[in-house]
Amino acid sequence: MTSGSDAHSPEILPYEIGNALTAMIKHGQISKKEALSTFEITQNIPVRLIPADIHKALDIAMRFNIYAYDAYFIQVAQFMACPLLTLDKRMKEVAGKLNISLLE
Repeated sequence: MTSGSDAHSPEILPYEIGNALTAMIKHGQISKKEALSTFEITQNIPVRLIPADIHKALDIAMRFNIYAYDAYFIQVAQFMACPLLTLDKRMKEVAGKLNISLLE
């Protein structure tokens, strides 16, 4: 991932993308070749990777009963004072409770 953009994400983003792609392979939605190609394409999207504050993210996760992986994205959006981009309904709810705007 490259730096110098207005998009921010926790450092786990490449791993999350890899996880989603392997799930799609397991469900027969894409081939291994398509997954590898897609991953390479995502690496060209200009996103600044930010270290999540694990303590704050875990606090969010425990307070709102969500997975830590989701809390990392919420915590980084909160820290960077930027909108959160997600399709996850629960993450949207938590973001709203924390006054984090959503990018839809």
